[in-house]
Amino acid sequence: MSIMDSIVKSEVILSGYIISFLIGFPCNLIALYAFSVKIHSKPGPTNILLLNVTVSNLLFLIILPLKMHEAASGMEWNLPNFMCSITSFTLYSTIYTSSLLLMAVSVVRYIVVVFPLAYHQLHKPVYAVVVSAVIWLISTAHCSITFIIQHHPSLASNNSSVCYEHFTEKQLEVLLPVRLEFFFVLCLIPLLVCVYCYLHGILILYSHPMMSRMHKQNSIGMALGSLAVFLICVLPYNLSHLLGYFKGQSLEWQYYTLLLSCFKTCIDPIIFYFSSSIFQFSSEKFIFRKWISKKH
Repeated sequence: MSIMDSIVKSEVILSGYIISFLIGFPCNLIALYAFSVKIHSKPGPTNILLLNVTVSNLLFLIILPLKMHEAASGMEWNLPNFMCSITSFTLYSTIYTSSLLLMAVSVVRYIVVVFPLAYHQLHKPVYAVVVSAVIWLISTAHCSITFIIQHHPSLASNNSSVCYEHFTEKQLEVLLPVRLEFFFVLCLIPLLVCVYCYLHGILILYSHPMMSRMHKQNSIGMALGSLAVFLICVLPYNLSHLLGYFKGQSLEWQYYTLLLSCFKTCIDPIIFYFSSSIFQFSSEKFIFRKWISKKH
């Protein structure tokens, strides 16, 4: 890669990181407040799962300034090596945690529409808490590969000028098959579950005569928005794993697909806002209170 190409690459990536942080961080803070208020008054499975999505997004955004520093340094890692490991682990585990949680939300909403009686029997916060804990465990266990690749004695590289990039042949022999498994287990399966649950749910909602128009719009908006997020923000990054496996290398343009995952942290709260009257009411109430306090 030429020096000019490297500069353009780092500037584009840095701009994407900054935009994601400036928009995503305040939006997710408002979402955190809204769901916390709702769960405190009346905990429900969907709200607990979406609260976990918000926490995952915030962890991603909190660690993002370290990636900004990397991009501002021309994609070179000038910080301690252990911070690279923590940064990579946090970024990737939160990406997959968020995706799996959105899959769980799609299943809950599907049960609400298709099996309402069963939903009322299973409508206990403890189930959502257990599911959330299992999802966090699955994603963090998978992403522990970032520590193994960088610190295992037989795999560790002496190249400390980059962070989780420019892998050796030995590292790729381990990493590429793991990334392929990531694609199928942590991306493709959740995507197929979401597509089935949401599309089937939409068909049932359209044919449901007793459901209010507003409720239909909220549910359909959440469904289509979540599917769009998966297809636009999650799938391209994971497709780079699939193509990288068949090419036998870590693809150079994977950084740009990671930017789409960054933008997901901005889009998630917007989807929650427009598809959830509860979130909309809570956030507006919060903003209104802040405005009143400033006036007085």
